[in-house]
Amino acid sequence: MSADRPLSVAVVGAGPAGIYASDILSKSGLDVSIDLFEKLPAPYGLVRYGVAPDHPRIKQIIVALYKILQRGDIRLIGNVNIGEDVTIEDLRRHYDAVVFATGSDDDAHLPIPGIELEGSYGASKFVFWYDGHPDYPRTWPLEAKEVAVIGNGNVALDVSRILAKHVEDLMPTEIPENVAEGLKASPVTDVHVFGRRGPAQVKFSPLELRELGKVPDVDVIVYEEDFDFDEGSEEAIRTSNQTKQVVKTLVDWTLKDPSERTASRRIHLHFFHRPVEILGTDKVEAIRTERTELVGDGTVRGTGEFVDTPVQAVYRAIGYMGASVKGLPFDEGRGVIPNDEGRVLDDDGDVMPGIYATGWIKRGPVGLIGSTKSDAQQTIGHLVEDAEAGRLHASSDAVGHDAMIEDLESRGIRYTTWQGWELLDAYERELGEKFGELPDGRGTRERIKVVERETMTAISRGEEHDGKLY
Repeated sequence: MSADRPLSVAVVGAGPAGIYASDILSKSGLDVSIDLFEKLPAPYGLVRYGVAPDHPRIKQIIVALYKILQRGDIRLIGNVNIGEDVTIEDLRRHYDAVVFATGSDDDAHLPIPGIELEGSYGASKFVFWYDGHPDYPRTWPLEAKEVAVIGNGNVALDVSRILAKHVEDLMPTEIPENVAEGLKASPVTDVHVFGRRGPAQVKFSPLELRELGKVPDVDVIVYEEDFDFDEGSEEAIRTSNQTKQVVKTLVDWTLKDPSERTASRRIHLHFFHRPVEILGTDKVEAIRTERTELVGDGTVRGTGEFVDTPVQAVYRAIGYMGASVKGLPFDEGRGVIPNDEGRVLDDDGDVMPGIYATGWIKRGPVGLIGSTKSDAQQTIGHLVEDAEAGRLHASSDAVGHDAMIEDLESRGIRYTTWQGWELLDAYERELGEKFGELPDGRGTRERIKVVERETMTAISRGEEHDGKLY
């Protein structure tokens, strides 16, 4: 880095991890110039494309991220796929340091027989469909009356709730028009959620679980035989307020009178059921689970008792995996970029100077916003140390934002900017406003998402477009 110019840093990924890392770096005391790259024409990553549209906290998170980017000191460069449109070598030419915050948006694999049958899906693909991700198909086969969801985390709850919820109750949200039409035609009556451990070991957040019990015309059903607590479970309840709240909500549901179950749709929560096989000849016909039991420390073992539950579709929501970035080392087993506290390591385990990782691509898909901020603090702390020690240098003299933009334009890459996102944001809000009042006093639509990538890009760049929304 030359003393007569600021440190030039590229951050790859405009989800929470990348935005928080950029924000922390901008306040680090370094004289720094930051470009934030995003492969989609819109920012916010999994907050926009990985969280159910009726999630209670989504708007609060987006408002916080919006305030950071609106300042203008972090420049957004969207619709640029690093590893394809721009190589790692390109970034090293134009920047002194590069921080990867590319997240985890592939489904973790579940190696059981039948997982490849027609009607067996990774939950992330369904989430991307109902959230209007521009890089995924705009149709989804919603033909099953009975559905299994594997997993005991918030994504499993989101998928179950969206499947079971009547589309009229989703209309105040920003779901795309084609998603509303698809869900409206769904014949689903029962969603079965399977977890291999007990009520004290689930990963649901208390708020999401309580919200599940408030969905109109959807009954939540739990089974008394699925409630067992060993010493490890009791310890978890005593030491974690979150676990205590979750268990209380679940136990309260066991006390409900079955005669009060009058809803047209049902979500069944099954604990101590380990999926072992998806049954069917050409397509999903049932799921086979093995009953498990606690062993004392909160973990479980199989009992040898098997249960077959008729279903016509299975969604696995057992976690996400990161995807590799062309030109960088990658740990296929963990789905992360190998690193030492955020400093990226090459295939020999040596630090790659000037290359960093943060967020889920650094540590795996665990933890929420608080963990993401802590990750960013650690990674940016090391970047600052390296900068102050004089270890960060671009590989050419064509350094910084202007050089990168000139490079993109010379290649004909139709990148988008923060100002472009504000145009798209306003357009989506206008679509919601034009929709008008919803029936039955359900309010108005704040926005309707534009889904088709070409349309998103054209709107963001102020170009003419044909108005295709999906």
